[in-house]
Amino acid sequence: MTLSTQHLNHITSFSATDPISVRDRQAPLRTSYAHTPKAAWVYDHAQTSSREVMAQHPIHGHVACGEGIPIDVPISVHSAVGGESDFPCPGEILAAALASCLDTAIRMIANIKGGKLAELSVRASLGADVRGILMMTRRCQSVFKPRRWKSRSRPHLHCHSCI
Repeated sequence: MTLSTQHLNHITSFSATDPISVRDRQAPLRTSYAHTPKAAWVYDHAQTSSREVMAQHPIHGHVACGEGIPIDVPISVHSAVGGESDFPCPGEILAAALASCLDTAIRMIANIKGGKLAELSVRASLGADVRGILMMTRRCQSVFKPRRWKSRSRPHLHCHSCI
């Protein structure tokens, strides 16, 4: 997996400054939300557009997401329903959203608890019976079901010796 130079430079710019304290960053937010609960509601958005991929194209498109430095993701229909699977399909994007949610939660909790992670990997797998998507039978619902969650983190251990 490789990040674009723009995204990687943005991320590393934070580690070039003082260490990040999630607890310190969240303190004023907690105060604000306690006084104004409606302020705690956030809305995330993604949007497709036919500006670059014609609306008549049946198996490809693109979706944009993110507000700060948005990303454009080409999308493809899964080969199991007649697409190419040459770009991420909607199910993979959903799995990516779930994996990234767990990843960032683990990172934040480790920071708040004072832990250091040497590495972190989260894999989310979803499955769907595509007969429902193909409308082959009414008994098959076209819903994604979690197939497997797997996260692996290795704490960075500090060894102190006392003499």
